[in-house]
Amino acid sequence: MGVLIFLGAAFLLLRSMSAANPDEIAEIPEAEKQSLGLMTSLPIYWNEGDVFADFGSGEQAELPWVRQTIAQRYQIRPLDLLAGDDLGNDPLEGLQRLAIIQPRGISPAGNVALDDWVRGGGRLLYVIDPMLSGEYEAALGDPRHPTVTALVPPVIARWGLSLSFDEDQSEEPRLVQWGGLGDELILPVVMAGELSTTDTADPPCTIAAEALVARCEIGKGSVTLVADAALFEPREGNAEAEHAVLAMLSKALD
Repeated sequence: MGVLIFLGAAFLLLRSMSAANPDEIAEIPEAEKQSLGLMTSLPIYWNEGDVFADFGSGEQAELPWVRQTIAQRYQIRPLDLLAGDDLGNDPLEGLQRLAIIQPRGISPAGNVALDDWVRGGGRLLYVIDPMLSGEYEAALGDPRHPTVTALVPPVIARWGLSLSFDEDQSEEPRLVQWGGLGDELILPVVMAGELSTTDTADPPCTIAAEALVARCEIGKGSVTLVADAALFEPREGNAEAEHAVLAMLSKALD
């Protein structure tokens, strides 16, 4: 059975466990949307393949469902880098919210910039998956293919967290509850990592959702780390998945 079937099964489980069909997501007015920085190797902001493929035909491909979902609540600013340059350009300037979802890698200067930004009051959702479970059009080794095995940046240890991965865990999809009664979020999970705190955490981070999620107060800001990206991988979403994406962003950033 392929991993796409696994992900499909996970979303069927997500739908079956919903207490009721979620209401239609209401898009808020553009003037009321908060800015959200987005760094990712997944086909979230652009579709898979060449983003210029449809320009010659005059047709515009439909944007990925995750981007469309996020854009209903946030003004998205795509980021390739986190560190400023010699000309004084700072990618994080003016941002209070940032989502990093399975990035290609963060430079040493980027790690320093990210840490400084969080400690200055930034709110970060960092989704890092030790083993992606989706299937993609680009072959492995193609620069367009998402990062399959995420590198754990050293800034994670600085925040008092450690990420481990059990290669022998079941590949069957499962659902993990994040939050308590009335505030729960059900997340589909496939081949997830496990988070734990280290002795350097001050104050210590809070581990939740079967060690899938860590929440840390860092300086004036906060970090929410999620050790699986399955929610963001399917090519097509549904109402439950869209609500889960927005709920995750809200819990981490608002």
